[in-house]
Amino acid sequence: MTEGSTGDRIVVGVDGSPGGRAALVWALASAARAGAEVEVVSAFPVDAVWSAPYPLDTHLVEAIRSDTEARLRRTVDDAMTDPEVAGPALDRVIPVHLTVVIGDPADELVLRAEGAGLLVVGSRGRGAVASALLGSVALHCSAHSPCPVVVVHSGTSTSTPRVVVGIDDTPVSHAALAEAVQHARLLGADVEAVLVCQPVTYWSDIAVPAPPVGGSLEAAQHRAEDIVAAVLGPGPHPDVQVVAETGAPGDVLVRRATGAGLLVIGSRSRSRLAGLLLGSVALHCVVHAPCPVLVVRPQRTRRATPDPTTAAPGHG
Repeated sequence: MTEGSTGDRIVVGVDGSPGGRAALVWALASAARAGAEVEVVSAFPVDAVWSAPYPLDTHLVEAIRSDTEARLRRTVDDAMTDPEVAGPALDRVIPVHLTVVIGDPADELVLRAEGAGLLVVGSRGRGAVASALLGSVALHCSAHSPCPVVVVHSGTSTSTPRVVVGIDDTPVSHAALAEAVQHARLLGADVEAVLVCQPVTYWSDIAVPAPPVGGSLEAAQHRAEDIVAAVLGPGPHPDVQVVAETGAPGDVLVRRATGAGLLVIGSRSRSRLAGLLLGSVALHCVVHAPCPVLVVRPQRTRRATPDPTTAAPGHG
């Protein structure tokens, strides 16, 4: 962080798309509430301006970099006037740094997110398969970022300042609940902590065992309350509503996120494939949720800020 700044660094990827602008607005508004600084990153691959056997035209690369930076600066200026940013910002100056780099956008964003408090990316729209629906950059960042990632879909609306979080007995779920409470307090919102019980089905009707003791929805409600108490303390916690439901976890969380300001989900998968690395429930949520989704992964790095490349005049 720059000298004298407080809070964490928020990294946001911007590429000129509607999803990128939505991510920028979300990041700036979040930074205004948290007293954080924002690093706005745009990356372009060098092979977009060079291919063998022609030599690399360094003048052309610099021209593209300069033009990208100018566009980025104008985009930030425009986003600063958005009501979602202007409201939380009031008279507060949001420190903003512009970083334009040559390289693969997904790889560069993950690299810049090292030591950051949050990485924010936009969704690429509505394709037919999961990777297209989410966008390859957002999918890669959600699966590989060293810090929590927020995926923002353009065109989503928020009707209530409510934060929904999926909980269970795992450590990453506990971290997700703590993140949800932190963001809810910045938003002045309540938290809805949801534990989903997935019913066990049997192909055969022969000798189906009775449900285990403690397997009822009422027992699940008590278990959810115990999880909240373990993470947040004995309470009471009037700003946290605890809910237990039966169903497919992804479907339940997406439905309950309707009208919410944020859905928080822990991802604990350790598969080497990108979609599985994210985890099936987390992937379902970031693809289908009607609000921004914050993905919390098990690994958290220490929060330290690399030097920004350029500073945006007028923004700190």
